Amino acid sequence: MNKQITKELLEIGAVQINLDTYFTWTSGLKSPIYCDNRLTMSYPKVRKNIAYAFIHMLEDDGFKPDVIAGCATAGIPHAAWLSDLLDLPMVYVRSKPKGHGKGNQVEGASVEGKKVLVIEDLISTGGSSIEAAKALQGAGANVLAVYSIFTYGLNKSKHAFSQANITNRSITGFDELIQELIDALGLSEKEKIELLTFRESL
Repeated sequence: MNKQITKELLEIGAVQINLDTYFTWTSGLKSPIYCDNRLTMSYPKVRKNIAYAFIHMLEDDGFKPDVIAGCATAGIPHAAWLSDLLDLPMVYVRSKPKGHGKGNQVEGASVEGKKVLVIEDLISTGGSSIEAAKALQGAGANVLAVYSIFTYGLNKSKHAFSQANITNRSITGFDELIQELIDALGLSEKEKIELLTFRESL
């Protein structure tokens, strides 16, 4: 399904490539690729395919979660659709504890002693996803893995997940995107090298 979802992400404009005018990420980094998986919410077929891809990944890994956790904010809807298909409880994780009320960072029923699958939309450096997983661990959860829709495949993120001893898998990513651009849009060897050089520079 990863090839199909890669194609769909390009078709709906969730992943865009521009080698002439680079995009500016939130961090200020200039990039030839921009990924906005929030767009998938507006396409029922695409979001259903994503949910079923997550289910296939669970089956491949042999994981049987008790709870599905969504990372705020873009991971939340996908966690909701997945938990509904699996008939499982869902929680979500804030980027930081709430500044009022009970000061929760994990919202929903207790995850203490539960096997939790974390859903994220995008992995760049992996920092925010790892923080979410650690917040769940701090609440007593056994985090099975962080699953995401797309990953840039940065060495920095691979190292970060390894250091945190947290499993991360994505439905699709930078390498699959390059192949789809070659197959469907005739990406040239020069353009391919520019994209790969950018990825390896981070």
